Amino acid sequence: MTRNVCALALMAGLATPALAQDDSSAFVDFQVLKPEVAQQMAEAALLACREAGYQVGVTVVDRFGLPQVFLRDRYAGAHVYETSHRKAWTAVSFRTSTTELAATTAAGQTSSGIRHLSQALPLGGGLVVYEGGGSIVAGIGVSGAPGPDLDDICAEAGIAAIEDQIAF
Repeated sequence: MTRNVCALALMAGLATPALAQDDSSAFVDFQVLKPEVAQQMAEAALLACREAGYQVGVTVVDRFGLPQVFLRDRYAGAHVYETSHRKAWTAVSFRTSTTELAATTAAGQTSSGIRHLSQALPLGGGLVVYEGGGSIVAGIGVSGAPGPDLDDICAEAGIAAIEDQIAF
């Protein structure tokens, strides 16, 4: 168990971008998406899946993993609420895509203990959303397509829909 905790700390440290900190201030600055932009991203992801013939749920969380938007298409399964949220939460929490995390936490891997966390869901469909300077501003999770790789494609379409608004 100790090795898993060390690996988890190492993963978090490696995934964290080096940020210049002003240590003289008692405050930190960060950015999150406006609700309207989070809504646009979720809608674009849902529509991309719908156009491909998939009924999905999409959750957008802020940089801390708190939900901003949830959309469920009319015939998407009941499970998509929980799974899309957990995918988005997992992506921002571990600062990596859930597809990548699925590989690094597979059985027998040093970081497999992550799979025992109640909220973590290392299953494709969760992506981190970065602003132009490289800071995390959100996470998006998609659930309900026939495979996690297809959930990823829809999440990517959601991010692409707002890219011009967040790349500066």
